Amino acid sequence: MQFRFTEEQEMIRQAARDFAQNELLPGVIERDETQHFPDALVRRMGELGFLGLMVSPEYGGAGMDTVSYVLLMEELSKVDASASVIVSVQNSLVNWGIETFGTEAQKQRYLPRLARGELVGSFCLSEPEAGSDATQQRTIAVRKGDFYILSGTKNWITNAGRAGLYLVVAQTDPSKGSRGISVFIVEREWEGVIVGKKEDKLGIRGSDTHTMIFNDVKVPVENRIGEEGFGFKFAMKTLDGGRIGIASQALGIASGAYELALRYSTQRRAFGVPIGKHQAVAFKLAQMATQIEAARLLCLRAARAKDRGEPYGLLASMAKLYASRVAMFVAPEAIQVHGGYGYVKEYHVERLFRDAKITEIYEGTSEIQRIVISRALSKGEAPLLVG
Repeated sequence: MQFRFTEEQEMIRQAARDFAQNELLPGVIERDETQHFPDALVRRMGELGFLGLMVSPEYGGAGMDTVSYVLLMEELSKVDASASVIVSVQNSLVNWGIETFGTEAQKQRYLPRLARGELVGSFCLSEPEAGSDATQQRTIAVRKGDFYILSGTKNWITNAGRAGLYLVVAQTDPSKGSRGISVFIVEREWEGVIVGKKEDKLGIRGSDTHTMIFNDVKVPVENRIGEEGFGFKFAMKTLDGGRIGIASQALGIASGAYELALRYSTQRRAFGVPIGKHQAVAFKLAQMATQIEAARLLCLRAARAKDRGEPYGLLASMAKLYASRVAMFVAPEAIQVHGGYGYVKEYHVERLFRDAKITEIYEGTSEIQRIVISRALSKGEAPLLVG
C-alpha cells in the first residue's frame, strides 16, 4: 500500500505547517497559561480554509478529502493541539453532520458561515451521566406544535464559549431508549441557551471547554436533523469521523514531541558527543519514530477508506486507540530525552505531554475503542485490504 499525496494535499500540508510554525508557535505557551485562544487566530484558520476543509464548494468550503484533513490535523497538532481541536470539532462533527444528514435549507443557512469560520460550532452529546454510555441522555426535547422545548445540561463541550451554533443531542421519546434520541441545531442567541462554567484542564488549555445549559429553549422543528429517533445514529456516525480527527491530533502531538527530541539530541552534548549518539537515546528515538509511522499509516488508511465510501468505523477506532497510545508513549520519552529541560515550559515537550492525555479520553475513551473493535471482530468484520 502506497500513499502518494496529490498536489492539493501537499499544498494543504504545507499551508498548515507554515501557519503552525509562523502564527501558532509564537504565542502557544502564553495561550496555554492564560487558557485563551484568540478570535483572530480562529478567523485566520477560517481564511485559510481550515474550518471548512471538507465542506463542498457548493456551500463555500474547500471540498478537500479526509486524507487532506489528516495532514492538516497532524501539522497543527505538532505545535498547538488547542488549535487543532477547534478544527476537528468544526470539520468532523459539526460541518460533516450537517452536510451529510441535514436538509438543504439547513445546509444553505449554516454551512457557508461555518466553512468561512464566521460561525464556530459545538457538538453537545456528553452529560453528567451520559459520557461513554451515550444512550443515557437526560436532556429532553418536548414537541409543542412547530417547536420543541429543549431542557438539559451538557458537559465537556469543546468550543462552547465561542460557538454560535450547537448540535444538541436530546431525548424526544424516553420510552424508546436510544431509538427515542434526536438531534437539533441550536443557535446561541436563542433565549435559554446558557454557557456554564469553563473547565480548568490539564491539557489543551487554549481550547475552551464548558458546561452548557439549555433552559426551556424554543427550537423550531425545522432545526431537527433527520427524523425523530435519528439522534443516536447521527451521533455514532459522526463520531466515527471524529475519531479520525482525534487520531490525527494524537499523531501530531507525538510527531511534534519526537521532532523536538530529535533536534535536541543533536544539540545537547554529553561525554564529548551529541546525546543522540548514545545508544540509550538513539534507541528511544528509533522506537518513537517507528510507532509514529505505524500510527500515521493507520490514520491515513482510515481516511482513505472514508474517502472511498468504504466502511471505516473499525479503522477509525483502531487508529484512535493506537495513535493516542503512541502519543502517550512518545511525549514522556521526549521529556526524558530533554532531561531537566523537558520539565520546563520553554522547551514545549511538557505541554505536549499534557495535551496527549486527552486523546485517550474524548471522542470515545480507549476502553470504548476496545469495545467497538472487539464487537466488530466478533461479528466477523475486518479491515479491507486496500491498494
